[in-house]
Amino acid sequence: MKELEKTYNPADIEERLYQKWLDSKYFHAEVNKNKKPFTIVMPPPNITGQLHMGHALDNTMQDILIRYKRMQGFEALWQPGTDHAAIATEVKVIDKLKSEGIDKHDLGRDKFLEKAWEWKEDYGSRIVKQLHKLGSSADWDRERFTMDEGCSDAVLEVFTKLYEKGYIYKGSRIINWCPICQTSISDAEVEHEEQDGFFWHINYPIVGEEDRFVEIATTRPETMLGDTAVAVNPEDDRYKELIGKMLKLPLTGREIPVVADEYVDKDFGTGCVKITPAHDPNDFEVGKRHNLEEICIMNDDATISAPGKYKGMDRYEARKAIVADLEAQGLLVKVVPHAHNVGTHDRCGTTVEPMVKPQWFVKMDEIAKPAIEALQSGRLKFVPESFGKTYLHWLEGIRDWCISRQLWWGHRIPAYYCEECGEMTVAKTTPAVCAKCGSTHLHQDEDTLDTWFSSALWPFSTLGWPEKTPEFEYFYPTDVLVTGYDIIFFWVIRMVFSGLEQTGKEPFHTVLIHGLVRDSQGRKMSKSLGNGIDPLEVIDKYGADALRMTLMTGNAPGNDMRFYWERVEASRNFANKVWNATRFIMMNIEKAPDADVSLSDLTMADRWILSKVNTLAKDVTENMDRYELGIALQKVYDFIWEEFCDWYIEMVKPRLWDDNDTTKAAALWTLKTVLINSLKLLHPYMPFITEEIFCNLQDEEPSIMISSWPVYKGEWNFAGEEKAVEVIKEAVRAIRNVRTSMNVPPSKKAKVYVVSDNEEILGIFEHSRVFFATLGYAGEVALQKDKAGIADDAVSAVTSQAAIYMPFAELVDLDKEIERLEKEEEKLAKELSRVTGMLSNEKFVSKAPEAKIAEERSKLEKYTQMMAQVQERLTQLKK
Repeated sequence: MKELEKTYNPADIEERLYQKWLDSKYFHAEVNKNKKPFTIVMPPPNITGQLHMGHALDNTMQDILIRYKRMQGFEALWQPGTDHAAIATEVKVIDKLKSEGIDKHDLGRDKFLEKAWEWKEDYGSRIVKQLHKLGSSADWDRERFTMDEGCSDAVLEVFTKLYEKGYIYKGSRIINWCPICQTSISDAEVEHEEQDGFFWHINYPIVGEEDRFVEIATTRPETMLGDTAVAVNPEDDRYKELIGKMLKLPLTGREIPVVADEYVDKDFGTGCVKITPAHDPNDFEVGKRHNLEEICIMNDDATISAPGKYKGMDRYEARKAIVADLEAQGLLVKVVPHAHNVGTHDRCGTTVEPMVKPQWFVKMDEIAKPAIEALQSGRLKFVPESFGKTYLHWLEGIRDWCISRQLWWGHRIPAYYCEECGEMTVAKTTPAVCAKCGSTHLHQDEDTLDTWFSSALWPFSTLGWPEKTPEFEYFYPTDVLVTGYDIIFFWVIRMVFSGLEQTGKEPFHTVLIHGLVRDSQGRKMSKSLGNGIDPLEVIDKYGADALRMTLMTGNAPGNDMRFYWERVEASRNFANKVWNATRFIMMNIEKAPDADVSLSDLTMADRWILSKVNTLAKDVTENMDRYELGIALQKVYDFIWEEFCDWYIEMVKPRLWDDNDTTKAAALWTLKTVLINSLKLLHPYMPFITEEIFCNLQDEEPSIMISSWPVYKGEWNFAGEEKAVEVIKEAVRAIRNVRTSMNVPPSKKAKVYVVSDNEEILGIFEHSRVFFATLGYAGEVALQKDKAGIADDAVSAVTSQAAIYMPFAELVDLDKEIERLEKEEEKLAKELSRVTGMLSNEKFVSKAPEAKIAEERSKLEKYTQMMAQVQERLTQLKK
């Protein structure tokens, strides 16, 4: 047995222990037919990423599960990797080139990609190293990257297979367009923020009825240049006679029809909606239903492309000009302030422009059906279950998925165009000749694939698919996906339908959803608010274990949590408590000779704590299996702090300090056994401190993380002893409460009488005399069936099982207590005089704020009650 340092200092142990785990290959998993596999795939952080609290929570939860299953004997694989993060990385590389005076387009695609790979090599491993500091026990030997050779082959395989099945096509549909980055972006990259804007109410003249108008309201007047209809609800009696009529579209010279469509909410706005199919996703669907023309009125940089006066203007410059011209023509009815949600690109903050553009899409109607059935059949489940409704709602209303991006960094679309005849060929490798005309002049599509396309394959591409590798056969399907509720749509759903389509199996059976980590005020952490907290700063100050415990304290699946520094300090204090308790136990073990101990040698207290830790193992295992990680942690915390440290260690101290006590060996065996089992249950949450203590406390096993998880043992079930010790604990609490109410210091001992006519209860106290006397601050313990011999002035403390008495004179020094109370009486008299004087002063009552008057009245009531109690006590004592 080694010796623990006097003071627990996480900085001294965490890096050393993590390197030990890496060197020993404890995180590594192999195909092992003698073991059952358990697999988690790490949601791949961006190579541009910096560890934030969301990452810390997500990876802590995964690490808890993987360490738990590893200790249970599973071949536990936590598959790690990073994502190429197409837009984020391209923006970083472009910014770096700009700082060097280099323009991306002057460099050219191939040279730019060289620079991007250089950037990835320099910065791509940063977040992985940060995950090391958190204690993440992922199999880093198997680390993957979404653009490594194997994952890239999987992307090409899936693209070509889906294209051959008719699920991938190229066409013009509405997409999110970033005018600054000049690429389509996914819904996941659009942040919706409320902005102050306006509703511009505009009159559209009815053709042939120059004195009549249809009034519409819009938040984007510039898009009217692309209007191809005005829609009304077919059930709206106000406008039924207008359906089929033509309107003059102001400022354009075009005429557009009035169409009937149930999309229109007749109770919102004017009940008439301008339809711009090329610049609004809902209008696009209306346009399809009514075969309307799609007129795109913007260039890629969001300048106006429509012919006429506004051509070349920025969209907001054109808005001002259009509004002014409408007002000049008398067609602007009114302008109403209106706060509405506006989509912005999360990378550059630019307002996103919905636009119809030719892009590559995945046809979703058929491919989504198996993903829906997976949940409905129960093969896939969400924790909490309520998120399954979110999953279904999104899938049942799913639109075709835009998968092309106008970027250079990423997986390039494997489509090749013949420069002679225009024939397009989709293939995993570049065709030598055009299949149609035999020309060798081919060029590849310039676009790359949406990052989510490759990450949708992550659960199986990381295991070697499309090859039938031993890892894929053994570790797939994976078991649990841990992720935040904010990306159910963007990642979880795509993994499910991709896994089912490509492998025929759900990629995991459970999706464990966690919430966001918010600041202490409940606000979302963000750069704009400046309220983000760096996990690495927390680790440097308090250690990774304290951060992990803080993130899991009170954690419930799907719920947001608030981050408080006070909680981190509390977690660190708990670590100190465990450390100091261990040092106490180890010092006593070192002084005692080795001795064989059997269960029959244990005292009532020993059996009680052994039974409690036995039940704890069962309860925690059940909680872990139900993914109630926060509840499991709370149970371990409560047991270690209260039952083990505050009660059992205090119970056994008299035995440890008595060299003649024949039960000392049993006490030491129990202390060590219970501590080791407690450490094992705590290990998934606080891996570093549990490893350091475990490896110093025993020599049989090299690491706690490869030791066995505690299991419930029938022979450790001592229900009778548990009940008996609870009787003693109740009595001790009653004694302490009485002494506290009388301000009796722990150092002052008093005789304690335990009175009960129940022989069994008296027997319990008889067997507990040694530690009961210590815990109850008793100079002597007397057990009797009645009150015979107990003084009338004895102070009583009644419990459910017995009556406890303590002679008053032994608890209190009469003269000193009277002196103390008289001083208290004098002090209260002065306070009462002051308060009464203020409240009887008419000037004060008439001029002071109501809150101040209420405060003084409250003080009067409190001091009056206190004075009555002090005077009553003095009267009793002076008798």
